[in-house]
Amino acid sequence: MTDLPFRTAADAARSRHGFLTLDETAALAERGIVVFDPASTLVARAAVLAEGVTLWPATQVRCADGGRVEIAEGAVLWTGTRLAAEGGIITVGSATSIGEEGGFTIVAEAGRTIAIGAEARLRGGGTLEGECGIGDGGQIIGAIRARDIRLGAGGSWREPDPDRRGGVLKGVGVARGLAVPSGFTLQGFGVFDVADLKPQSFFHPRGSR
Repeated sequence: MTDLPFRTAADAARSRHGFLTLDETAALAERGIVVFDPASTLVARAAVLAEGVTLWPATQVRCADGGRVEIAEGAVLWTGTRLAAEGGIITVGSATSIGEEGGFTIVAEAGRTIAIGAEARLRGGGTLEGECGIGDGGQIIGAIRARDIRLGAGGSWREPDPDRRGGVLKGVGVARGLAVPSGFTLQGFGVFDVADLKPQSFFHPRGSR
């Protein structure tokens, strides 16, 4: 894969920071985990990844200060995605997609839990921090810095009836302390206000995605 001096230095640095070595990262394939580029992928030794997880190049799963990351089967971390449990807990549900179209950063500080349900989508270069609950099918779309938010559970983006899908936060800007019920979308550009909540069918007629 690489020359010996580089491998030795890289493995030493990885080990110091609690990550798997290059060979250990490549060996995740033996457990049914897809790692396209072990050299650019960092996976914490303490992280729990289920069979069927896919890690695209330049992804990072970090556990520090007793933090914990658990990723369920079929979840995908796209290029540029970083999950960092800095003393907190991050859980990712099955078949969830994180970081398509620009990566995504999720940071759980000490004493905080970020729980992401099944078939959720987080995309477009956003950030998730604080105490958060993204219900099944919930979506964050866009460069949004979100903290202490809740998205109601519902169907995924494939659900034919948009008003039965998980809550959606989309746009760009800072969103703090907000709750979006299932079947609703909160769109903002710089500022997010719950007064702007709209049924998802407002944006997507029934039968569309």
